[in-house]
Amino acid sequence: MSEKSVQERYAPHNACFGCGPANPKGLRIRSFPEGDGLRALWRAEAHHEAFPGMLNGGILGALLDCHSNWTAAWTLMQRSGSETPPCTVTAKYSVKLHRPTRSSAELEIYAEPTEVAEDRAQIRATIHADSKLCASCEGLFVAVQPGHPAYHRW
Repeated sequence: MSEKSVQERYAPHNACFGCGPANPKGLRIRSFPEGDGLRALWRAEAHHEAFPGMLNGGILGALLDCHSNWTAAWTLMQRSGSETPPCTVTAKYSVKLHRPTRSSAELEIYAEPTEVAEDRAQIRATIHADSKLCASCEGLFVAVQPGHPAYHRW
């Protein structure tokens, strides 16, 4: 795919394990605007498995966390009319694992805002494999201010 993801466009030097384009050992999710949220497709490798053939639940959580965080940043940017997203961090999120997730399946990750304020967004996200819901999360993501360690990380 030649189109740049939001991560590649707005944070090409970010080294985050889940979403950093500059982390060669990370998950390197690539999120794209769709509807009111963001969509990503992702494939696991053998070292992401909990046991043969099944994806580790912590990897599912990392995918949901980072994709949701970018959905919040994208949403806040769109709402404010800014040309760049604010740097957002996870304030809280909870993950529900619905079923075992095959590590060989292409994962479809979708997140959208459910509530938005000036500096924060509540996000709902899902992961589907083989058209079946495998994991979901809800979380709160907040734009940080100068002085916060994550400020200007992208």
